[in-house]
This record gives sequence, structure tokens and C-alpha cells, in this order.
Amino acid sequence: MAESPTPLAELPAGDLPAGWSYRSLTEKIAYLVFYRRSRLPWFTGLALCLLMSMAFCAAVGYLLFNGPGIWGIDMPVAWGYAIGNYVWWIGMAQGGTFISAVLLLVSQTWRRSINRSAEAMTLFSAVMAGLFPILHLGRPWFFYWLAPYPDKMELWPQWRSPLVWDFFAIAAYLLVSLLFWYAGLLPDLASMRDRARGRLTQVLFALAALGWRGEARHWKRHRTAYLLVAGMAAPLVVSVHSVVSLDYAIGNTPGFHSTIFPPYFVAGALFSGFAMVLTLIIPMRRFFHLEDLFTPAIIDNMAKVMFAVNWVLIYSYFAETFTNFYSGDRFDRYMSLDRLTGLYAPIYWIQIFCNVVATQVLWFRWARRNRTVLFVLSLIIQLGMWIERYIITVQPLHRDFLPSAWGVFSPTRWDWITLFGSCAFFALLLLLFVRLLPAISIHDLREQLHEQCGRSADKSARQPGQQPAEQST
Repeated sequence: MAESPTPLAELPAGDLPAGWSYRSLTEKIAYLVFYRRSRLPWFTGLALCLLMSMAFCAAVGYLLFNGPGIWGIDMPVAWGYAIGNYVWWIGMAQGGTFISAVLLLVSQTWRRSINRSAEAMTLFSAVMAGLFPILHLGRPWFFYWLAPYPDKMELWPQWRSPLVWDFFAIAAYLLVSLLFWYAGLLPDLASMRDRARGRLTQVLFALAALGWRGEARHWKRHRTAYLLVAGMAAPLVVSVHSVVSLDYAIGNTPGFHSTIFPPYFVAGALFSGFAMVLTLIIPMRRFFHLEDLFTPAIIDNMAKVMFAVNWVLIYSYFAETFTNFYSGDRFDRYMSLDRLTGLYAPIYWIQIFCNVVATQVLWFRWARRNRTVLFVLSLIIQLGMWIERYIITVQPLHRDFLPSAWGVFSPTRWDWITLFGSCAFFALLLLLFVRLLPAISIHDLREQLHEQCGRSADKSARQPGQQPAEQST
């Protein structure tokens, strides 16, 4: 007597519901690219993102023509939205790397449905992050001076400058993220090549697949290369945002000069990265009918990991404030008091609500499995993490050591256009990715289905009187 199918809400994390086969999995994911009938929502989102991206490009062009004076930065607040946005974007990329690389190395199977979206988010977030330090330069067209290139005028980088460290950190992160994303995409590109209808589409996918035929030697080399790049990407989860935190920590400004910043920034990066992955996969699950692939157990695990990292972030908030008061340094004490009660106090307490108070709902299982609650919470977390970057960047600078040098940062409309325009450009890249490439890893889900069929066959063999489960083909 056959066993009844396990309800979707009770499936273990990573397992697929009954009824899937290798062919149906491939067709389901290829359908998102080739056969989607209702394209109106996608085109509507694309048009809105394209319109705001054009505004972003116009703001960047105006910036290149007039200089960074169009922003609200001034002395003593020489760092504004550009640096805050940079830290925010590079932080979101860390969560994607953790899901795609670190969870692969520790053999967590529930990552298989979400790793492709996380890798795309990582790549596009790193691209957006790399733009802002360049735009913040007074002469951004000379950004290549940060690289150690041979030069007849003996112009070499200043190795003690954090800008040089950022250049190497972002360049390495972009390169490794691109390699890791493309290596995982190769088998799926071959599957899309075999199912493409138009000649041009077949040729483009064939060129991108690099002659993949699915032979045993191909899979062996692919597995070796994939694990090797994952091993290279895993340390970047810690190193990249630690380097970013040193932009602040090496200075003597109260509020910046702190040894807690590297782990503090890494925890915040993972927190915002996991929240962004939830922001992406929950609408995908709903609009593309992917309930069987993004199961409640996977979303529950995502929420658990995000909540665990959240407590590291909460501890960092407490440790930073406690250290400033316990140190006895009057400048650090004044900075903390100004953060709690001063001009930026309302914004700071909004950050505490978003990142500390609102997340306590994750104690409850019903909240971790409720897609609406998690989606709203992920947006709240993104707001809170952006405010955190803003507070870290602006608030310590607006009160210099001398009262005669005090000032207030007032963002201009160009600051806001640059912020929201970058978000729209990021969403535009994601929409193009979902439309043009498989957004879910086909070969990973096939591997998961193969493992499930093997477990089912072993279980049937151990029970006398039952026929072995038929393996899907």
C-alpha cells in the first residue's frame, strides 16, 4: 500500500513534494524563461524600474558635471549617503555569499532552491556597491589610480588609504562572485540550450554553456571547480566587510575608532543579506507558483539563521554603547549620549525598533512560516539596516572635537534620487535575470530528487511486502 504524500507544510527543509520528475523540474524552471504566458506584471515592473534607473543615470551624469557638491555633504560631515549606501549594498551581498558558498561547504541541502537567486543578488549588490565609492571621489574618472598599475610618472597607490583596500576587496569579491555564479549556471545553460525554440536563442545558450554535454568528466571537473570557488568565496564573507569596517575604525573620530567594527559589520551584513533574499524569493514564490520549490521549511530555516545573526547584531549594539561609557573617554561618551538623545536620536530609535524590537516576532513558528509577515519584516529590516549605516556614517561626524566645527547633514534631492535610483537599477538587473536565465538551479534540484528517490527505495527495501519506489526519470 503506497504511502500518502507528505503535506507541503510538513516536508523537511530541502525535500521536494511527491510527483516531481527530472523532466518536470526542468520544464517548470525553463517555463519561467521560455513559456511564461502572462508577461504584463514583468513588463510593468521593468518599465517602472527602467524609468527610475534613467533618473539615477541622470543624477550620476549631473554629478560628474558639477561634482559631489550637489549632495548634502559638507564639513564636518564629509561622508553622506554615498558612503552609507556603499556599506549597505556591500552588506547585502554577504548574505548571498553565505547561502551559496558557506552552506554548500557544510552540505546544507535546503540551499538548493534559493542559491541561484542569492548568487544573482550577491553579484548585483556588489556592482551597486562598487559604484558609490567611485562616485564619491572628487574626480571619479581617475578611479583607476587606486590600482597598482605601472606608471611613468611614478604615481602609486597610497597603501595606508582605506580606498585602496576597498578597491582590492570589491574587485576580488566581484570576480569570485561572478566565477561562482557562472560555474553553477553552466549545466543549466546546457539544459536551456536543449529546450530553446528559436535559432538565435539556441546559439546564445550554446555559446554560454561552453560545450557542456553532461559527460562524467564534465561533472567531475565542474564539481571540483565549484567547490574550489566556493572555498575562495567563503572567507570573503568575513574579509570583505571587515575591510569595509576599517574605513571607519582606523580613524580617530569618536564613534569610528572601535575594534568591534569588523565583527559588528559582518553580523549586520549577514542580517541584511538574509533579509534581502527573503524579499526576493517570497514574491517569486507567489507570482511564479513555486510553492513546491520554496517550501515553508526552507523559509523557516532562512528566518532562523537570520534571527540568530540578529542576536549577534543586538549584542554588538549593547557592546558598543557599553564600551563607550566604560572607557571613560569623554568624547566617546558624548557621542553615545548624542546618538541616544541628540539631533539624530529619533532616527536611531527607529533603527532600534526595526532591527531589535520588530524581529522578536521570529521567536514564533507561525511568524517564521507566514510569508506575509516575513516579507513585511524583511522590508523593515532593510530600512533599519540602511538607517544603521546612515547613523554610523553621519552622526559621529556632525559633532567635531571643537564646537566651532559642528554642523548638520541635510540630504538634497540628488541624494534621494541616487539612493532610490540605485534600488531601481538593482531591481532592473534582477528582473532581467529572472526573464533571461534560470532563476533556480536545475541540476541542484535534480540532485535533490535523486537523493530522495534513493532514500525512498532504501526505505521500501527495508519493509517486506512492499514494492520499491519507482525512480522518476
